[in-house]
Amino acid sequence: MRYLLDTHVLLWSRASPERLSPEAVRLLQSTDNTLYVSMATLWECAIKVCIGTLALPDGFFRIVANDYELLDIELAHLEATLQLPLLHRDPFDRLLVTQARLGGLTLVTRDSNVIRYEVPVVEA
Repeated sequence: MRYLLDTHVLLWSRASPERLSPEAVRLLQSTDNTLYVSMATLWECAIKVCIGTLALPDGFFRIVANDYELLDIELAHLEATLQLPLLHRDPFDRLLVTQARLGGLTLVTRDSNVIRYEVPVVEA
């Protein structure tokens, strides 16, 4: 299976995996799965570090690049966000929804607003 990790899932998986559901932990540990992290997620993390709401270990972005498949932001993803209903105003989450849809990925999240979109989800 192919999974796209929401930002909080990526962070929890690295720093506090006990916050994740047993199902999320299993899929993250399975070598049968391909795990994707969006460049939008890394961008969101960088913004939060810059404004002082998130601290990351040195080399975090390189570690993520080595451990996960990175998903670039494409024009089609941006265009697809224009078609989403405004169930959620977070631009990063909206982009993850479109990336999951267009890429045939299952989104791993605990965000109840994201779960409202018609996209395959595993609740984290």
